[in-house]
Amino acid sequence: LFTDPVLPCGQILAEHLSLPSIFHFRGTPCGLDFEATQCPNPPSYVPRVFSDLTDRMNFFQRVKNLMLDFPFYFFCDFVFQSHAKLASEFLQRDVTMLDLFRQASIWLMRFDFVLDYPRPLMPNMIYVGGINCAHKK
Repeated sequence: LFTDPVLPCGQILAEHLSLPSIFHFRGTPCGLDFEATQCPNPPSYVPRVFSDLTDRMNFFQRVKNLMLDFPFYFFCDFVFQSHAKLASEFLQRDVTMLDLFRQASIWLMRFDFVLDYPRPLMPNMIYVGGINCAHKK
């Protein structure tokens, strides 16, 4: 099932029908994609979105990067809480969003190293950057 994890209804359906799922997305704001795939994403080394930091940070910039990461945990719990409740009711078992995201077979990630920094990937994560760019004649 080809789906987008931002609205996890497709993943809930794939889990119910026991179908493999493929995610195609730009990224989740709270890093659930890296947590679900067990990909390293430490806030002390990987700059967070909208932080204006580089991959070479001093101690205070690392602390700032860590502080920018905290609100996203509460934000994602709030946003995905209704989807987790829907999934638990539909699948008739306790399910978290992380459990659903871990079931993905392949992650097609639309990252571009002009905007993002290189980071380690797991084998089921594939970069497909530049997919929305048109070539000039």
